[in-house]
Amino acid sequence: MNRFKEMGKKIFFCTNNSTKTRKELLVKSHNMGFNITEEEVISTAHSLAAYLKNRNFNKKVFVIGSEGITKELDAVGIDHTKVGPEHMPGSLQQYLSNHFKLDDNIGAVVVGFDEYFSFPKMTKAASYLNNPECLFIATNTDERFPMPNMVVPGTGSFVRAIETCAERKATVIGKPNVAICEHLIKDGTIVPERTLMIGDRCNTDILLGYNCGFQTMLVGTGIHQLNDVDSWKASDDPELHKLLPDVYLPKLGDLLPYM
Repeated sequence: MNRFKEMGKKIFFCTNNSTKTRKELLVKSHNMGFNITEEEVISTAHSLAAYLKNRNFNKKVFVIGSEGITKELDAVGIDHTKVGPEHMPGSLQQYLSNHFKLDDNIGAVVVGFDEYFSFPKMTKAASYLNNPECLFIATNTDERFPMPNMVVPGTGSFVRAIETCAERKATVIGKPNVAICEHLIKDGTIVPERTLMIGDRCNTDILLGYNCGFQTMLVGTGIHQLNDVDSWKASDDPELHKLLPDVYLPKLGDLLPYM
C-alpha cells in the first residue's frame, strides 16, 4: 500500500469496524506501518455521525454498539445513550414491570458491533422503532467472523434480530452500500472507472466495488477464497454474479515484484 502511494496513487482504507474512531484507526494503521492520513480512513462510525449531522439531527440516539460510535457522535455534538452491558435482572416479567423505561427524546436507533448485545437492548430498540419517525441505522451487516474452532457473530446478526422484531429495515451505512464513499465520488476525489477496490470479503468489499462502478480485486487472506468465487460463477443467480471480482490474488504482496 505504501508503494502505491509512492507511485502517486490515492489510497483510502475503508472499514466496517465501528468499534474505533477514525483517529484510533489511524493510530492502528500507523502502528502497522501504513503511511496514511486521517482523511484517508473511511469508517462506519465516522460516516454514521456525519450522516446524522448532515440531516440536522437534534434528538438523542439509542446506541447498540461501542465507544467508537459514541465518541464520533460526541465529536459532532449529538446526544446519545451509554454503551456497555445492560443485563436483565430476574425474569422477563420482573424486568418489564420494574426496570423497563423508554426515553421520550430518542430519535434514532443505531446498531453497530456490540459484545454486550442483550434482550433488554433489543426490546428497547424495537420499542423505539415502533415510532415510524424514529430513524433506524446500522453501521454494517457483516454476518460473522469465522475463527479457529468457533464463529463470532458479526454486526449483521444483531441488525437482523432487531429488523425482525421491529418489522423494519435498517439504513446501512457501511460496505457494500455506496453511502460510505459517495461524498468522495460526488466531489471528484474518486473517479470510479479509475478506482480499484481491494478486499477479502466479497459480499462487502467486492460488492461495494460493483455498486460504485469500481474495478475489484479479491485477496485470499481473509473471509472468501477462490473456491467461493468458482461456485458463484457457476450459479444462475445474478445477485451472486455481483460478488465476482475482476482479479484474484492469494495475497496483495504478490504484486510487489511487478511494481
